[in-house]
Amino acid sequence: MVQFISHYSERYSYLDSIQLALEGGCRWIQLRMKDATDDEVRPIAVEAQKLCRAYGAKFIIDDRVALVRELGADGVHLGKNDMPIREARQILGPDFIIGGTANTFEEAKAHYEASADYIGCGPFRFTTTKQKLAPVLGLDGYRQIIRKLRAANITIPVVAIGGITKDDIPAILQTGITGIALSGTVLRADDPIAEMKHIINIINHE
Repeated sequence: MVQFISHYSERYSYLDSIQLALEGGCRWIQLRMKDATDDEVRPIAVEAQKLCRAYGAKFIIDDRVALVRELGADGVHLGKNDMPIREARQILGPDFIIGGTANTFEEAKAHYEASADYIGCGPFRFTTTKQKLAPVLGLDGYRQIIRKLRAANITIPVVAIGGITKDDIPAILQTGITGIALSGTVLRADDPIAEMKHIINIINHE
């Protein structure tokens, strides 16, 4: 499972970045526009959703529960300072995907109990795309969290996020992590489409 988190750069707009990821074979897109207003996000989300539907990809919006409901997106990803997962579930009902960000086993367990569908777990290492970074986990952090989840009989997909490069993926997957979320490493590549294809190939063969 590869999740692409849209990112705006000097080279690519949000929609450019999503188009590249989809062409590279990614089928799980998260639109993340942290500092924008709903009115700024809405037109981009509408276009992003059309792109995702055309490619048969899941379309997740970061943080904006009301907009997810309004557009009928596939789901929402909620960070630590966003709406609580339990509250989002009450608003959206059972048919939407809800993901939550966690940095510890306790946070992951709480998300699971609040009916999250997956955990975005990180950061793996320092990343420039996020302000207010939680403590870096690294491979050992992932191993410990996965071990504790298994010991508690908690089965929920856990997606690693935060400064992950192509070379990190095999070792991360060996910790028991279910999937990888990426942004910068794809967009910084000379050929983002080829880079995404290569990353998906690595994950499918691990």
